[in-house]
Amino acid sequence: MAEQELDALGTRTVQRITRRLMPLLGLMYLIAYIDRQNISYAKLQMVGDLGLSEAAYGLGASLFFVAYFLFEVPANVVLEKVGARLWFTRIMATWGVITILLGFTQGTAMFYVLRFLLGAAEAGFFPGVLFALTLWFPQSHRGRMVGWFMIASALANAVGAAIGGALLDLDGLLSLRGWQWVFVATGLPAVLLAVYVFFALPDGPQSARWLPAEEKRWLADSLAREAAATPRTEHANPFRVLLDRRVLILALLYVAFPLAAYGLSYWLPTVVKGFGVSNTVNGFLNVIPWAVVALALWWVPRHAARTGETTWHIAGPALIGATALTLSVVVPGAALKFICLCVAAAGIFSGQPVFWSLPPTFLRGATAAAGIAAINSVGNLGGFVAQNAVPWIRDRTGSDLTPMLFLAACLLVGVVMVFVAQAVLRRPAPGSSSDLTLAGR
Repeated sequence: MAEQELDALGTRTVQRITRRLMPLLGLMYLIAYIDRQNISYAKLQMVGDLGLSEAAYGLGASLFFVAYFLFEVPANVVLEKVGARLWFTRIMATWGVITILLGFTQGTAMFYVLRFLLGAAEAGFFPGVLFALTLWFPQSHRGRMVGWFMIASALANAVGAAIGGALLDLDGLLSLRGWQWVFVATGLPAVLLAVYVFFALPDGPQSARWLPAEEKRWLADSLAREAAATPRTEHANPFRVLLDRRVLILALLYVAFPLAAYGLSYWLPTVVKGFGVSNTVNGFLNVIPWAVVALALWWVPRHAARTGETTWHIAGPALIGATALTLSVVVPGAALKFICLCVAAAGIFSGQPVFWSLPPTFLRGATAAAGIAAINSVGNLGGFVAQNAVPWIRDRTGSDLTPMLFLAACLLVGVVMVFVAQAVLRRPAPGSSSDLTLAGR
């Protein structure tokens, strides 16, 4: 087949997979993210009804990330064994049921238990999708695909913001408080979508009935050539990847991003409420920063793919985010503060798809599944830190915006770590296939 025909076949294959796969994965992530973030709106009534302090609420919210950390790597290893269809169905059904149960929380202990169980239920979804994308797309396309996938998180924050405030205003309907409606109304879609996922999501390209045979062959050949050209690590025991220095460095680097992201997104409704707006107006105002995030998530990975540069496409947005967070504290007026927070949100999120293009460059197979999950699980401990540190700083200072300085400092550490990580990735890990390749030369 001529090179021009191969290029056309490759373009057609990627476009078909993108059309058939990415909308479903994006919808799943949108619902997952709403179910993860809904607590930021429920908090506005829930804290008073359950008699929680800000610190107690922060601990309960953060238990999600403890469970996420404990169960994410095993969950991704299981996904690699049983396939995406069955495992994603299980994940969605369980997180939907637990979200609904959160709407009937009776006290602090029940709140803590259910938040922990929600983290255990959802563990493996985000890194599972990242691993699944390595089976469906060549390396040159993955950054953009992760960007498209993560746009769902921005849309989720926007949709969650729009409906979160409105659901709170259903207070008293069917004898349920507004915060109870937040959980019930956002949990049901996950349960319903789980049924569709079971029948519609293929485990991989070879089981996709909608992918023609010649396109399956092109994809398999492309991935095989890619794997042969790039030395990668694959352990017989995938859990050994937890000792890989490259995985550890990327995990430590990634902590800064969830820390800043969750610190901002969980706290943003509280900050905006401090401007003196109603619940519904609060919700609609919070659509704006996530619309800006969606635009940045579309542009940054595309620009990185076009230029082939990764370092500054990760560090640059983070640096902008840290600067904007700092300015949000010092500039006068609610409007300017809100603009800074919008820019900060875009900076925090937009470099992450480029970051997630790094692990598949040196990991593959079950080792890649475990490695991606390890990076994400350790990194998401930043969410645990944010959910405890932000309300603690708020309680000590009496300011809703002072915690943004802490988030900015963490992002700056992340910027430095980007350059450390890239230096480490350029050196082969001891005992890796890269070393074996070099030794044979």
